[in-house]
Amino acid sequence: MKKIALVSAFLSASLFFAQKAKVYDSPGYTINVPEGWKSINDNDIVNIFPDNEIGAITISEYHDLNLPKAEMKKFILALYKSEDPESKIKENKGRKGYTEYSYEYFDEKDKLFWITRAFQKEKNLYLVSINCGQKFWNGNYMNLFNETFNSFKIKK
Repeated sequence: MKKIALVSAFLSASLFFAQKAKVYDSPGYTINVPEGWKSINDNDIVNIFPDNEIGAITISEYHDLNLPKAEMKKFILALYKSEDPESKIKENKGRKGYTEYSYEYFDEKDKLFWITRAFQKEKNLYLVSINCGQKFWNGNYMNLFNETFNSFKIKK
């Protein structure tokens, strides 16, 4: 009986803490936005963030970009002025013919975590990144940022 009560309590708690989300729908992609978070489109650069602005998910979409695959890792490292080796960037064949690049970076000066995914196919590039202050990168915020980040889907 105690096991049933414990399982019931756990399931109730997870339903209580589960976040509702709305879908941000653009012509090229979708992403889930947690309830209470804002999404702002500023010249086709989308920022999604909680009300307290402790971090954000930024999505940039580029078409007709002449960036060779061989230069992609250098491009990502240059975004952060990082001296990390190119081998720190993971490269995978993604869905819909896109090559997916993943990179995690910690900015010592500003105490920010950066997690970036780039999706490249021919001259199309989607750049999706999280930035979050170190003191907030734990528990619920880390989970919400990651769930939102992982919900990004390219339509085409």
